[in-house]
Amino acid sequence: MINEALQFIVQALNQALKNNFLSDEDLVVMNNVIQADGTIPLINQNKVVLSLINIEKETNKPFNTYKRPLEDNNYAAGSPSEYYNLDILFSSNFDDYSESLKMLSAVIAYFQGHTSLTPADSSAIPAGIKKLDVDVERLAFHQMHSLWTAMGAKYQPSILYKVRLLNIQSGQVKGAVAAVTKTENMVTQ
Repeated sequence: MINEALQFIVQALNQALKNNFLSDEDLVVMNNVIQADGTIPLINQNKVVLSLINIEKETNKPFNTYKRPLEDNNYAAGSPSEYYNLDILFSSNFDDYSESLKMLSAVIAYFQGHTSLTPADSSAIPAGIKKLDVDVERLAFHQMHSLWTAMGAKYQPSILYKVRLLNIQSGQVKGAVAAVTKTENMVTQ
């Protein structure tokens, strides 16, 4: 589900930037900022690059157990859904520094206007994703420096976003639960 969510974000942002800049080619790619050998991937040349930086499990919200109706009016029981937050970095990797800043500004403007991505907004959102909330993640200068150093890359104009509440459910059945078929009124004295 992580790949599908990020591919959807790339697709939606690509469409917006192509429309904004009247471009026929994709302007956004999902890739590492730098390869394991320390070189910049050629696919990143003159593109906005989305990179997954971190994944964290959401622990603050209570979630119900997983129950799915079966054909015999019983329910399949399983583990509750887990929700994850993704930290994604958009880096603007253009030969012309001014172009890098222009594209980064367009990314910021897009997410300023699209803080939630839902099926109501786009029919292309992958099945199983109900909503993706996208918020700017604030980093101090030294934190940004540490991030780029950890990636082994030279700084490029960039911004970090947190994509909140990506639902992951394996659908694995752990048992069956009988449906309530009859109720009785109990009178207590």
